[in-house]
Amino acid sequence: MFASERQQVILDRARQDGRVDVQSLATDLQVTQETIRRDLTALERRRMLRRTHGGAVPVEKLDFEPQLSVRETLHVDEKQRIARAALEELPEEGAVLLDSGTSTAALAQLIPDDRALTVVTNGMSVALILADRPNITLHTVGGRLRPRTLASVGDWAERELRETFVDVAFIGANGVSVARGLTTPDRAEAAVKRTMIESARRTVVLADHTKFEADHFAQFGHLADVDVIVTDTQLHADLVTEVTSAGPRVVQA
Repeated sequence: MFASERQQVILDRARQDGRVDVQSLATDLQVTQETIRRDLTALERRRMLRRTHGGAVPVEKLDFEPQLSVRETLHVDEKQRIARAALEELPEEGAVLLDSGTSTAALAQLIPDDRALTVVTNGMSVALILADRPNITLHTVGGRLRPRTLASVGDWAERELRETFVDVAFIGANGVSVARGLTTPDRAEAAVKRTMIESARRTVVLADHTKFEADHFAQFGHLADVDVIVTDTQLHADLVTEVTSAGPRVVQA
């Protein structure tokens, strides 16, 4: 395989999976890790990838935000495992906040029917999942609905959240990194997520491994603002150590 062909394979995989790592690429493409590092450097110089610890992420992740219908098909197994692990952070009773997103929607699906909870959400898909649960008192946050994510955003949403206090907020993120903290492509969603964190006694972030070392346009928090990050087992051990040193406990499912 020529270098140009190999680099296209690397780029395609990065775009599909959200990130690539040197060791896996070297094994799959049957070349040395040094060859892969040279390929990543070449792609970074062409501004197609950004190098990270042990691998790279596609540059378009900085501002690209797929439709909710697309995100629902990505990393489904990982999100299900993350949701099951996140159930351990759900109180037996009290008030919780569920952010919009596919991982939080997976968590909503798993909430036991006998759990008596007050649930606040700005996610239309989350609200539809919980609407007919007899033991759940559901509050939906008003505001402007973003078609891309079906999330309520804007001044109305922020004002309602500022008047709310919950035991645990379950938050999604497009990017998680030690350097930039928690990020998302849209400033309006970032403002709502920031208010959610401020409105909760504890914050739990749900993020699969592809979200790590990816930085997006709008920051909504630092890792020190988070109590727990629930992710999957594909997150590299070195990254787990770095994230843990920044404050939150990391749970891998």
